[in-house]
Amino acid sequence: MELNFPEGLEAFLASAGWGEAAIEPLAGDASFRRYFRIRRGERSAMLMHAPPPNEDPAPFLRAAKWLDGNGLRAPRILAEDAARGLVLLEDFGEVRMREYLDQWPDDEREVYQAAIDALVELHRMPPGPFLDYSLAEYQREAKLFVDWYCPAQNLYIDGPGYAAAWEAVLSSMLPRQRPGVVVLRDYHAENIMLLGSLQTQGLLDFQDALVGHPAYDLVSLLQDARRDVSPELEAAMFDYYVSKAAPGPDFAADYARLGAQRNAKIVGIFVRLWKRDGKPRYLDYIPRVWALLERDLAHPALAPVARWFDANVPAELRQSGGGHWQP
Repeated sequence: MELNFPEGLEAFLASAGWGEAAIEPLAGDASFRRYFRIRRGERSAMLMHAPPPNEDPAPFLRAAKWLDGNGLRAPRILAEDAARGLVLLEDFGEVRMREYLDQWPDDEREVYQAAIDALVELHRMPPGPFLDYSLAEYQREAKLFVDWYCPAQNLYIDGPGYAAAWEAVLSSMLPRQRPGVVVLRDYHAENIMLLGSLQTQGLLDFQDALVGHPAYDLVSLLQDARRDVSPELEAAMFDYYVSKAAPGPDFAADYARLGAQRNAKIVGIFVRLWKRDGKPRYLDYIPRVWALLERDLAHPALAPVARWFDANVPAELRQSGGGHWQP
């Protein structure tokens, strides 16, 4: 197979002290980014290619340096050429939380507790140099559901009513996310690496970090779009976080609010990955995400959004795990 390496890669590696290294392409994610493992003798590193104009490595670099500077285990930056979208990173190895737990399910509780310990530590820090998770951003994300899912199911829906329902649900939450915590926004089992022990975990995919509500990354971890987390484990780990962080009395309602918002967004994103980007495999995740969305909508705090779903998404679609797909 002919490999399509990024332009200027050899010169970049040579200037970083990795000349004549072996370059191994790795599986990509749901973006335009590509990853390579770089080997030179006994050393290894990771190369991220985030090519402009579709990608910009600057947010990743800013977040990685902030996390590393505050004692959290983001990969250290070894070299960078932001103009070409090239970043050479510390290699965290190959032991992801997801695959480790597939092999060693009896360690599930210990691994999730360690992931929550890292969140608690993150949430004790002052907010970092990131933008606020605003109502406009929550609305932009939630709108992905009506922009992509609803047309794919040939639904004629009340768009203004959808936005109004989310505003009614989220507006009361906004004061509780001030001064806020750093929200990584994609904190789940496929973005957490195990670094030699179950308690030492490395972070990935944090370039979209914002300052927002502490429940967001918790719901991202415990309502995982790509891995089944039992309701019993979710409840136990929610209680574990609360025992460590002592959030306010509205925390459970806000957790449901952000769970519903995130899961609606993810359904829209997964349909977009199919329709726009030609990646139908993401449709397989929708029934899991849909079940989580329905569970969140049952919380009284979601009543306006739940009424919108009742009026706009037919019961047969909801009961079938979100719909019928023809990739």
